[in-house]
Parts: sequence; C-alpha cells; structure tokens
Amino acid sequence: MPSLLDRVGTLISANINFLVSRALKANNMAVVDEYIRRVEDNLEALEDAAATVGGEAKTMRRKYEEFQAKSEELDGNIDLFLKEGKEDLAMAAQSRYNTLQRLAKTYHEQAERQQSEYQKLLDAKLKLEARLTEAKQERVELQAMLDLAKSKELTHKVVEGVAGVTTAEAGISDIREEIERRLDKATAQGEVAASTLEQQMSEALEEHALSSQLAERKKRLGLAEEA
Repeated sequence: MPSLLDRVGTLISANINFLVSRALKANNMAVVDEYIRRVEDNLEALEDAAATVGGEAKTMRRKYEEFQAKSEELDGNIDLFLKEGKEDLAMAAQSRYNTLQRLAKTYHEQAERQQSEYQKLLDAKLKLEARLTEAKQERVELQAMLDLAKSKELTHKVVEGVAGVTTAEAGISDIREEIERRLDKATAQGEVAASTLEQQMSEALEEHALSSQLAERKKRLGLAEEA
C-alpha cells in the first residue's frame, strides 16, 4: 500500500492540463472534481501527520536534552567521587553515566529522524496546497469553457432548426480547437513556472540549512544572538 508521501507525490506530479483536456472531451467535470477531492483528502491527512510527527520530534528532543543534562551532572559527580577516593561510588556513577549517554544518543537520533520526516511533510503540504489552488482555478475556467460550448451548441441548434442549415458541429469544433490551443499554452507556461519554483525552493532550503548550521555553531561558541 502506497505511503502518504507516495500518494501525495503522485498528486503533485499529476498533469492538471491533461485532466482538464479529458474533462473537456467528456464534456464533464467529474475527473477534475475527483482530483480536487483526492487532493483535499490527502492534504487533511498531511496536516494531521505533520502535527503528529512534529510533536514526536519535540518529545524526542526534550528527552534527549533531559538525559544529556543528567549525564553531564553525573560526569561531574564521578570526578568528585574519584577525588575523594570513593571508587565504588565512582564506578556505580560511571555505569549510570554510560547508560544515560546511550539513552541520550538514542533519543537524539530519533529526534533527528522525526525532524527530517516532519520537514518532508511540511514541504509536501506546501506543494500540494499550490496544486489545489491551481486545480480549483483551472476548474473555474473549465466550467466557463463548457458553459460557453453548451451555449454555442444551443444557439447553433436553434439556427439549424430555423434556417435548415447544419452548422452546429462546425461551431463546436471551432470552440474546442480554441480551448485546446489555450491548454497547450497553459501547459508550456506551467513547465516554465515549475522549473523556476523548484529552483527557488531549493535555494530557500539551502539558505535555511546554512542559517541553522551557523546558529548551532554560535551556540556552541557561546556567541548569543542579539534579541
């Protein structure tokens, strides 16, 4: 069974203009409406998953900090016991210290994994929201096209009935041809915009990673940032 991120990835990569073209040929909005419904359902699932994973990441981080603080305190006690010649206490404390360090390491690794998963979910949510906005806009335009086509078809039928000429099919064909040209142009525009968006997102994520690394280094060096 595909994971949530796999399903979302499929929705994000879907060719909306192709769906619009199918809906146009079928003279029915069902395929576009189904896509929008699936996006909305998975967006809700993404939000819930992100909240859950984000909460778990915070919990793991807190646990790590707690065990790390305890082990650092115990580290000082070991030195004190040794200075006072209390070998038995020092040995017991060292054993406890080793356990705390293992636990701290485990929680730190879990926190890092959960944080990474949390970020993936947030990125997917952002992209899926953009696709939902795009799909809804395309639906509005498609509905207008279909309404126009139906209106033209009705007009030609009336003319055909009154004048006895068969021009309805030719009129509808012209409308559909114009719509197809608009779809081809929209597809090309979407490809250009997508390449630009991916580059911008990549640069933003790189800048965020660099800022986080510098902040961690400042913290380690005791260089507090000004409020």
